Amino acid sequence: MSGETVTLKLDDVKTIAKAALMAAGADNANAEAITHTVWMAERDGCASHGLFRIPGYCGSLRSGKVNGTARPRLERSAPSVLWVDGDGGYSPIAHKSMLDDFAELVHAQGVALAAVTNTFHFAALWPEVEMLSKRGLAAIACTSYKPTVAPHGGSRPLFGTNPLAFSWPRPEGDPVTFDQASATMARGDIQIHARDGKPVPLGVGIDKAGSETRDPNAILDGGAQLAFGGYKGSSIAMMVELLAGPLLGENLSLEAAETDIEDGGPARGGEFILAFDPAKTRQPSKSGGNAERLFQAMLAQEGVRLPGEGRLRRRAEVARNGVVIPRSLMAQIEV
Repeated sequence: MSGETVTLKLDDVKTIAKAALMAAGADNANAEAITHTVWMAERDGCASHGLFRIPGYCGSLRSGKVNGTARPRLERSAPSVLWVDGDGGYSPIAHKSMLDDFAELVHAQGVALAAVTNTFHFAALWPEVEMLSKRGLAAIACTSYKPTVAPHGGSRPLFGTNPLAFSWPRPEGDPVTFDQASATMARGDIQIHARDGKPVPLGVGIDKAGSETRDPNAILDGGAQLAFGGYKGSSIAMMVELLAGPLLGENLSLEAAETDIEDGGPARGGEFILAFDPAKTRQPSKSGGNAERLFQAMLAQEGVRLPGEGRLRRRAEVARNGVVIPRSLMAQIEV
């Protein structure tokens, strides 16, 4: 990280973030929900989704694009479908409003879909699926963005980074959770590389001429990101577009860009969440313990760790050392 830095305590993250959000127009309920999501990212060492996002959150609140006093509305549109109208707010207030009801629905039905619409998603995806797994459920979530990723074989942005998250509950300890972009690298991480003057690995993106580059600025300014695994990641990005967009009656990434006002925050879109209750989907005679057998077999191989363990390790490091951010970012956030 280049330049001067500031070290914060985790509690300071909440205080600073909430003050900035409320000064930008969020009410207490919305500011609390967003702040908790930002705090979880910093707690787990996910800098690209922590305080780094606060200027963008605030920009869209100040512009009036995002409703800082949102009150999401829930509706059962089918026996196993919970429809969520986010009232034009950021997604954390929608999640806070719907997760308990959705978990109850999944426990009752065995499987259920949450169709989250009319929201602005600017956070990591793992918090919502992990919170469902802590209620004993397996969960999948995905959301799209504005065009940043070229389809395989192409050279112009069309898909969002289109992350997909999955979480599996465990009888003891933290769920096994992954959250990964369809792109080779999350856009926030490319932005941090650009801010800190660091090159990105080859394969992350191309410049506006379509040539591979390690320059993060060339990718961000007229270039395009690349999907991981070539056509395989591109296919997953397309799937996310369809699940988080047309399936829910929401924007594709290209449509989100057409209506966005470029105020530093995200564009409006939808989020697809599908959850399962293992107690309902397996036969009563099956304990489900073979999931633990899989995890133990993975860990028996030297060098293997379970998805999400890196966050838990960083969580301990942050607890010891605090949150380190550039002083320039601190100046943007402080009210």
